[in-house]
Amino acid sequence: MPKAQHAHRYRLLPGLLRQMRETSKLTQRELATKLGNTHVFVHKSEVGERRVDLAEFIDWCLACGCEPEEMLRTLRRKRGT
Repeated sequence: MPKAQHAHRYRLLPGLLRQMRETSKLTQRELATKLGNTHVFVHKSEVGERRVDLAEFIDWCLACGCEPEEMLRTLRRKRGT
């Protein structure tokens, strides 16, 4: 069984994370500061090298000025479900 971040159903999330950051005009370092984490954390999350849990997803959304509920709907539409 593949790790969660390599599962087919997870593959769209890293791109959505990056899209949120870029839309909010934040660099990886700026977002990392808002999240209280490192730019490496942001990078690995955006390229799918690390799995983002629900609490981290919500924090990411809020740091980017996005509504978590809307971003979940966006992800669901992208998945076609």
